[in-house]
Amino acid sequence: MRTISDLGFAVPDILLPQQGTDLKKWAVIACDQYTSEPEYWENVSKEAGDAPSTLNLVLPEVYLGTEKETEKLGSIADTAKRYLDEGILKNLGTGFILTDRATELHPSRKGLMAAIDLEGYSFEPGNKNICRATEGTVLSRIPPRVRIRANSPLELPHIMILIDDPEGLTIEKAFDMAGKEGLKPLYDTDLMLGSGHISGTFIPDGSPIADSIINGLSTLRSRNADGLLFLVGDGNHSLASAKAHWENIREGLSDEERKNHPARYALAEIVNIHDKGLDFEPIHRVVFNISSEEFIAKANEYFKNNGIEIDSASEGGQSFIVVTEGADDVKISLSEPPHTLAIGSVQMMIDSLNLECDYIHGEDSVRKLATKGNTGILVPAISKDTFFGTVEKEGVFPRKTFSMGEAFEKRFYLEAKKIE
Repeated sequence: MRTISDLGFAVPDILLPQQGTDLKKWAVIACDQYTSEPEYWENVSKEAGDAPSTLNLVLPEVYLGTEKETEKLGSIADTAKRYLDEGILKNLGTGFILTDRATELHPSRKGLMAAIDLEGYSFEPGNKNICRATEGTVLSRIPPRVRIRANSPLELPHIMILIDDPEGLTIEKAFDMAGKEGLKPLYDTDLMLGSGHISGTFIPDGSPIADSIINGLSTLRSRNADGLLFLVGDGNHSLASAKAHWENIREGLSDEERKNHPARYALAEIVNIHDKGLDFEPIHRVVFNISSEEFIAKANEYFKNNGIEIDSASEGGQSFIVVTEGADDVKISLSEPPHTLAIGSVQMMIDSLNLECDYIHGEDSVRKLATKGNTGILVPAISKDTFFGTVEKEGVFPRKTFSMGEAFEKRFYLEAKKIE
């Protein structure tokens, strides 16, 4: 690993499965997806079978609070150590990986595997660090992931970090250089359950392409007087957990040990926010044990001073959609909303009334879960064109505001890094 301290990241030592591993069974989707759909994760388990799989190294959040949480927390560290001892995971050496993900919605989304310096990252609202969270952090989601890190020698990232690179000076230029050099992918595989395809090309540290990547990031940093370079797009809670784990062990280290300790750096995929394969999707809500009629009545009371209109044809102001099984959708509009974003206004109501809710990626999943006893809330997406500027000006968005792409487009666990 080579640290680039002034840019808040490192060129990592990346681990990949040994040659011959079935990567379609190895790679599974981010643990915070399909949290209300256990049948999805049952299908993942069937697909992976007894083959080496990252399913055995992560805790899907659908199992939080169940017996399976205890079971998996007890086995993850042992499995990670076995995969290392048996040579199932191999060290590529120090370098980057250029990733290219294809789905049925987009033929390409390009990324760069690197390691974020946790000393330069903060999820505290209003911070001026080089790497910042983009939305509020649900603190209750951190402890289970910290427990995994505290015992396991490995980390597997579903973290995606955004850079604001409209000219394509970093990732796109690196892909262009790799193409001209005729570099072949190190891995090239379909992903399970209809989630598309991914390839990855290794770029060794010290090569002209690696130097170009570092120069590109340096140029982006120099353009921003605010000091911002990286924003967390996906996996904020995983990065926050990595930060918490690092802070737990940092105090027991010498100053010299702290500089290059592997737990200080979190593996992540860096993506240009202007990549055409990157869509910003809203994260909707499902509110449990309340009918749509009850929810609308509560909304009418809660937003009574915010210019609320029910099922309004008005195009002005702010709006969200209430859905439930067997009933027409209802549009709620606010001419004087309490928050600048619709999801912010909705979340304020949910929190104030202490309603039980889940954060859902994808309209289809919302409609599936919005039965007669539950209510779905569909909210509009935010604009990625003003994304960096909004964070610089306003700080973090409300928690679980946006998602990059549909659920099946999320990052899959594939690469790993040692943290011991």
